[in-house]
Amino acid sequence: MTVLQSTLQNPATATLLKLVQARRIYYSLSAASPVPDAAIEEIMQNAVLHVPSSFNSQTTRVVLLLKDEHQRLWDATIEIMEGLVAVGTVPRESFEGHTRPKLERFRNSYGTVLFFVDYEALAPIKDKYKLYAHMFDPFALESNAMAQFLGMSPPTLGFGANLQPYNPLIDTKLSAQLVFGTPTGEPEDKTFEPLESRYKVFGR
Repeated sequence: MTVLQSTLQNPATATLLKLVQARRIYYSLSAASPVPDAAIEEIMQNAVLHVPSSFNSQTTRVVLLLKDEHQRLWDATIEIMEGLVAVGTVPRESFEGHTRPKLERFRNSYGTVLFFVDYEALAPIKDKYKLYAHMFDPFALESNAMAQFLGMSPPTLGFGANLQPYNPLIDTKLSAQLVFGTPTGEPEDKTFEPLESRYKVFGR
């Protein structure tokens, strides 16, 4: 038992830490959901409502795509990539051997969450707090990333998920795409860089 485990009194905090530790990336997913769609909506609504943002700017925007709408997204992405192959931007061998199979795996999952940042909504705050104006865009992206993490953190519901960066191919304003479904395979093992190079304590 660690010092933390022996001193932690709040069960909710212990549960949160366990969920963070259990978070994994799953690429093998089926087009099935272990919970009703309403539960998925509730997860993402909570992410939008309750993830903090600097100066309460609330700039995260989320679009949830399920079933056919999810498949349409990845069909369009495959079509875009095929166009890049046709003009020579993407090597055909790489596309057929690696990219297309990966995109088809995403298509064959259950749904996708699209994450956006509404940078235009920051204009009044930037004008009001000019000293911090240059920092509000990265602050907004950090808040958006917290919503992405929350979307990937309900393994107890039976979901698996992976986060994708097919922007600006899909849309120039996209931040990320969260692909999810029921896992059909095991995740890769977690690997860690040495903690000593990533973490320091002063004043102990």
